[in-house]
Amino acid sequence: MNTQGPSSQATAPGLDPYQDLLHVLSSAIAPLQALHLQAVETLAPTVQEILRSRSRNAQWIERTLDQLLNHACMPEGLALFKALCRHYWQLDPQATASYINAYREMWDGEDKNENEGEP
Repeated sequence: MNTQGPSSQATAPGLDPYQDLLHVLSSAIAPLQALHLQAVETLAPTVQEILRSRSRNAQWIERTLDQLLNHACMPEGLALFKALCRHYWQLDPQATASYINAYREMWDGEDKNENEGEP
C-alpha cells in the first residue's frame, strides 16, 4: 500500500529547486564566512591587548573598530566590536556612538526599515 499519497509527490518537485538554490548559495557563502572568521581571529589578540592594557590610544582603537565593523556580521566579530566599544565609550562617547550607528546602518539597517512605521 502507498502511504505517501499524491499530495506529497506533487510538492516534492517544487522543493528540489529551492533545495538546490539553498545548496548553491550556502556553498557560495561559505568561503566568505571563512574569511570573516579568519579576520576576526586575527583581530582578537589586538582587541585583547587594547582591553588588557586599558589603552587610551584613540587612533589604535578606532583603526581596530574600523576593521571589526567589517566583520561584525559574525557573532564572534560582533562580540569583539561590542567589547571594544564598551572600553572606548569611557574615553570618547561621541566617537563610540558613531561606530555604533555605523554598525546599525551596515548590519541592522533592514530590520530598522521594516519596523520604521511601527510604534
